[in-house]
Amino acid sequence: MTATTAEQMRAWSGPAILSYGFRPFFFGAAVCALLAMLLWVPMLSGHLMLPIAFDPVSWHAHEFLFGYLGAVFAGFLLTAVPNWTGRLPIVGWRLGFFAGLWLLGRLTVTFAGDLPVWVIAAADLVFPVVFALAISREIVAGKNWRNLIVLAMLGVFIIGNAMFHWEAAQGDYPARGYGLRLGLGVGVMMIAVIGGRVVPSFTRNWLVKQRSASLPVPPMQKFDKAALIALFVALVLWVALPLDALTGVLLGLAGVLHMVRLSRWAGHRTLAEPLVTVLHVSYAFVPLGALAIGAEILMPGGLGMAGAQHFWMAGAIGLMTLAVMTRATLGHTGQALTAGAGTVAIYLALILSVFARVAAGIWPDLAGALHMLAGLFWVLSFGGFAVVYGALLLRPPAAKRV
Repeated sequence: MTATTAEQMRAWSGPAILSYGFRPFFFGAAVCALLAMLLWVPMLSGHLMLPIAFDPVSWHAHEFLFGYLGAVFAGFLLTAVPNWTGRLPIVGWRLGFFAGLWLLGRLTVTFAGDLPVWVIAAADLVFPVVFALAISREIVAGKNWRNLIVLAMLGVFIIGNAMFHWEAAQGDYPARGYGLRLGLGVGVMMIAVIGGRVVPSFTRNWLVKQRSASLPVPPMQKFDKAALIALFVALVLWVALPLDALTGVLLGLAGVLHMVRLSRWAGHRTLAEPLVTVLHVSYAFVPLGALAIGAEILMPGGLGMAGAQHFWMAGAIGLMTLAVMTRATLGHTGQALTAGAGTVAIYLALILSVFARVAAGIWPDLAGALHMLAGLFWVLSFGGFAVVYGALLLRPPAAKRV
């Protein structure tokens, strides 16, 4: 290796946002989540019409799942893979090329819906495919076989996006189709696998500094593996047979197992540091979503399936990605790993957004107002991230102290 990661980043003299992978994609993800909600609320009320590629509900689901989450995946992997493999990170104009491909997909799906369906699909899929090939090269070249599972999940995520486009081209309702469930299932499984490593690890690190006598159970014990297998089987069945009674039972079982798994990580001892606590709250939405969707399958009408799924969509995925973006941004820009008042407000706003959206399924007569309230809290959360963390993501890296 001719240069270290830090030396390569310092050698970059262009825009600061292209100096490391998390910068353009975390900032872009937050802006995407913010603008998509600002467009979605007036679209939902019938006050705005755009030439989107799908029906409004499907566009809303697609842009959060494959647009927003796709960007967070990219930012996370571009930052993590160099640490996993010991290879140099992708920076500079090559990084800008990837960000431009991601932006092309967002603009095409939102403003160029009149184009042929294959053109829209190609414009949206070119980024994840090219990105996956680049990440594959890094993992294989670095002989980082342990994390091939992450690469496999990324591949299935891309297949889900392609299926979403195919279902839309067939005139189906992709917001309730196989593609969305496949993509959402991958997102939940990624949280279970990667979150299952980092949540107890970060918790242990913090508790050791506090000299706590009680530490999390180490990750990936036999129980963890059993819980992961149960969740995987339940998700596969949910993708294939979303209303089958067996699916509901297995989701309930997986929910219970992952609630127990979470209880082994000593989250109740982290309340003094919200930057750690939020990881546990985020993970809690994985079992909550499994239990809620399972209950809705077995006893329909409680939350509504869309409301139940938002425990996963906005809760598990939304809050966990926000937690990861805040922590990674602080850590990689040389800030103290502690949550200030602004960061806590961002977390709380998103949690309130999740429960307002779920409540809309419980009280359909108030759904309009609750949707608006959920949208408002969502905007405050991701708008807050763009404001509070935007300066850290857009300004040049701080000079290393000697």
